[in-house]
Order: sequence, then C-alpha cells, then structure tokens
Amino acid sequence: MKKKAAADTGTAAGTDGQDMNRQTVVTGNQNDGGIAVSFLDGDLEVRADFTPPSGRGAPLTYEQAVLALEKLNIVYGVRQDAVGEAVLACNLDRKPVRNVLIAKGDAPVNEVAEYYEMNPLLIEKSRRPDEKARIDHRSYSPFVIVKKDQALAKLRFHKQGKEGKNVHGVPLPFEVIRPEGVSAGENTRIDGRLILAGINGQLVVEKKVLSVRNSLVIKGAVDYGTGNIIFPGDVVIEGPVSDGFRIYSGGSVTIKQTFDVTDVITKGDLVVSGGIIGRRPALVKSGGAIKTKFIENCRVAARKTITVDSEIINSSVFTLENIDLGEKGLILGGDIYAVRGIRAGGIGKKSGKPTRIHCGIDFTAQQEKEKNNNQMRILAAKLEKLRELYENSQPDSGQRAKIEELIHRLTEEQKKAAAAVSDLLGRIVTDENASVEVQGEIVPGTLIEICQVALFVPEPLRKVRVRLDRAAGKVIAEPL
Repeated sequence: MKKKAAADTGTAAGTDGQDMNRQTVVTGNQNDGGIAVSFLDGDLEVRADFTPPSGRGAPLTYEQAVLALEKLNIVYGVRQDAVGEAVLACNLDRKPVRNVLIAKGDAPVNEVAEYYEMNPLLIEKSRRPDEKARIDHRSYSPFVIVKKDQALAKLRFHKQGKEGKNVHGVPLPFEVIRPEGVSAGENTRIDGRLILAGINGQLVVEKKVLSVRNSLVIKGAVDYGTGNIIFPGDVVIEGPVSDGFRIYSGGSVTIKQTFDVTDVITKGDLVVSGGIIGRRPALVKSGGAIKTKFIENCRVAARKTITVDSEIINSSVFTLENIDLGEKGLILGGDIYAVRGIRAGGIGKKSGKPTRIHCGIDFTAQQEKEKNNNQMRILAAKLEKLRELYENSQPDSGQRAKIEELIHRLTEEQKKAAAAVSDLLGRIVTDENASVEVQGEIVPGTLIEICQVALFVPEPLRKVRVRLDRAAGKVIAEPL
C-alpha cells in the first residue's frame, strides 16, 4: 500500500482514502535499523515498514520490534510470525521491507433487524432492456405480471451483532441496521417466510407495500413505452394503440379511443368507444360480447352478441349469438356469421365487395368440417399415388410391404376424418329460427344464407325480415 510522506510522528492519508496514523520508532542511533508503523481503518489494522541499518549501524532485532509495538500499545491481533519474517528479511537482504501487515483487529459485525426482501427476479423483470439490444422491443413491458401463489418477497431473519476490538484491545460497538423492507398489501398473503400473490395480476409497489391488482389501467398510449399488453385480468386503455402492438387479456378490454388493431384476444368483453380499424390482416377475438362504434377491414369473432353503432365495412365477423346494428347501422361488404340472427338498418353496397350473410349455423363447427374435408382431400390424393406405386412395385420387394403399411395408416386417418365430418354435420345447423331484420334496404347482389339455405337478392328489399320457411324449405323475405 502506497502512503504519502509523513513526519516521524503524525497523521497521513493512504492512497485508498483511509486515514492513517504513522509513527516511526528508531532503535539506538540514526544509522541503526528501525520500524515505521502506520495505523489504518480506525486502528483496526497496523502495517509497518522495516528499515535496514546503514553504515556501521546495528540491525533491528525481533525483540526491539516487539518492544516498539508495545510502546505504541499494539497488543491485540499481533502477527508475530510476520514481524519475525520481516525483521529477518530486512537484515539479510539489507533492503527495506515495506507494507507488512503486523496486526489486525476484529471489525464489529452489525446487527440486522428482520425484514421482507423483495424477490430479485421481479425487480429484474421491471428493468428496461438495453436500447441497442437486438430484440423486439414490443416484447418489453414495464408492468410486472405475477401469478397466484407466486413468491413476491422473503423474510430475512434477525442477524445478531457482534462487538469488535481494535489493535489496542479497545472494544468496538456494533450498529443496529434496520433495512427498508417491503410489506404485504392488497391481494397478497403471508405463508411462512414468504409474501405470496393472492391472485393473478399486476404487481404494484407503493411506499414499499406490495399489492396485486386484477386490472391494468394504461393512462396513455400502447406503444414502445408499454410493449405488447399481456395481462390475466381486465385491461383499460385510455390512449391510442400503435400499429403492430398486441393485446391479450384474461378478462375484459376497454379502449376509450378508436382502435387500430393488429391482434387482440380477450377472454371477456371488448368495449371500444371509437371504432375498430384493421391496418393489416387484423384479428379480434372475444370470449364475451363486443361493443363498438364501427368495424372496418378486420376479422372479428365473439362468443356473445356484437353491437355496432354505425357500420361494418369489408370485414369478416363471427358470433355465436346476434349482430345488432340498430335501425340505422349498415353492413357494407364482407362475410357475416351470426348464429341467432342480425338486426341492421341496411345490408350491402351497390359497388365494391359483395356482402354475404350466414345465420343459423355454428361457424366453429363449419370451420372444423371444412378442415376435415381438406384433410380427406389430401389423404385421398396421397392414397391414389401410393396405390399406383404399389401396383408397379415388385411382389417380393421390401418396398411393397412398407407401402401396404402406409396405405393402411392413411386409410384409417381418412376414416377418422370422415367420421368427424359426419358428426359435425349434425351440429352445424343450430337455430332454424334465426332471422335477418333490415329497417332500410338490402342491396341487390347480397347473399343471405340461413341454416345453409341461400337467398340471392336480385332486386332491392326494404323493411323486411328474412327467415327460413321450414315447411317450404326455402329462405323468404316478409315485411316487417
């Protein structure tokens, strides 16, 4: 350790910033060997420089060095072996031996009160990634989402303090440290040493109190500041949603402006104060109902009723209940599936994309049927090629046996797909009472299908109810 120059007796500062008291003891005359002692860390440590004799001076002896330490009241933690080795090396080599640790006291061990320490993994989650990192920054979220029974904090037990002692044998008292821990708040519980989340939700830390919220309220926009929204409960967004950002909710979603949608999937209801606009192939899925001002250029699916105030434009809309546009709302182009029926002010437009209405059928069962039909077509093509290959193969070749096995396996898959289609056929038609009510006009060119029975509209229809006439086996339009 380097030290600044000091007088024979006085105080100096080490290069590490620690105050030290340096005292030099010269044994005999000025040419004799000597020892210079430095006190560091509040007299917890002593280091010494050993000086060889010059000219005809006498060498420093071990006894003289020990006597010098006693004069300086260095009585605790003395490293006698280090003193002896330094004296011997100094005398043999006739060179100074510097910075030798010759005594070390015991630092006090502070007492630490018990406290709850927050889970460090949760702290790490809230840190923003490096701006230069090659990641999709949409995946970053400043919100810490926790699961029910996840550990939020752990109790650190009380740690007993211990008195220390300096090189003079003077006791050094310990301090009592009281760390600023966290405590359990709303929707949390204490189990043993742990604070656990009581529900799935957002972890919030306010004034060192841990709480879990079952709803996420975003005051501003959904953008790179928030990342994609993935939340197990209800989500409320007061600002706009930037292009390319996704929203997944285990509860309901409320958006208080027009929604430029990329993807939104919610287990509960979706309520949009403005309209829903798809800027790219956009998907909206709701496990509950949907209520919005308009829907444009996107794919929307809901288990319950979809309520639209003004227009559905060039969109594919699916619901297992009703679509309600009131007496003035319009459906302008696209494919509309509503199991229970539709109420609107008008359907279709005179130019552009045609409008196709499908009611009374379970679109999920129909989509599954189409999927199985496609699979059967693929299997049939494969089987045809395999049978040709089988006919052209040598009777005694091993390839023939492998082809037989493959034909058998694909035939079994074909039977399973056919059985699934047969089962689905009985579930597709779900409501023969479904109807389409229009207060205004149904434009020519519109296709209305109820329970897989179609009506193509050749002339304008006004103020009509379109329904299935089961006795006649056709779809009819009757005045409201």
